[in-house]
Amino acid sequence: MDPKKRIVIIDDHPLFREGLKTILGRSDSFEVVGEAGNAAQGLRLIKSLKPDLAIVDVSLPDRNGIELTRDILKCSDETRVMMVSMYSKIDYIVRSFQAGAVGYLAKESAADMLLKGIGHVLEGDYFMDTKVSEKVVKKLAEIPEKKTAVTAEGYESLTPREQEVMSLLGEGFSATQVAEKLFISPKTAENHRANIMRKLGLHSTIELIRYAAKIGIIDVDLWKE
Repeated sequence: MDPKKRIVIIDDHPLFREGLKTILGRSDSFEVVGEAGNAAQGLRLIKSLKPDLAIVDVSLPDRNGIELTRDILKCSDETRVMMVSMYSKIDYIVRSFQAGAVGYLAKESAADMLLKGIGHVLEGDYFMDTKVSEKVVKKLAEIPEKKTAVTAEGYESLTPREQEVMSLLGEGFSATQVAEKLFISPKTAENHRANIMRKLGLHSTIELIRYAAKIGIIDVDLWKE
């Protein structure tokens, strides 16, 4: 009998971690060997346990899960990473795979798709669940049809930190809230905001949101409530 594949879960929601463990418990092929509520704890577990798979939340309280993915792969190249997220934003998905993740799962799909997704990534394949892929394809198909001068070129001119700040601003967070989430000073967050607006030729938060929506880095559905 093949040994069980060893999994570490890194997510700051205890109930979600419990849910994942319950789902994984339905299979004799997997074993959860560790769990963490933030990136620092998670990375220590990865270094110590060298698991076959890390399930990582995109949004963690102390660090971006995408940045954590890069560090996971540096310290344990045998560990594969599956990202999980509340949102199906193109920007998050693309950056997750660029960082080295091999799977992306929307949290709403976990009950139905988790075991299937893990099976794919542990066999060496890439995995993106159906709900996510449909949204991505739809969004990508819509972008060229828009009669607009807005392109992603300006966005690519931003630094990685400015792109991160822009995504949060586009979701409706204030500069002060962005500072809290990224563990930077409010003045630094405001400076990033000013640089973003200058580089992109934008003059208001509404213009920034429209720009972010048009190039697909925020989920417009967030603004429909």
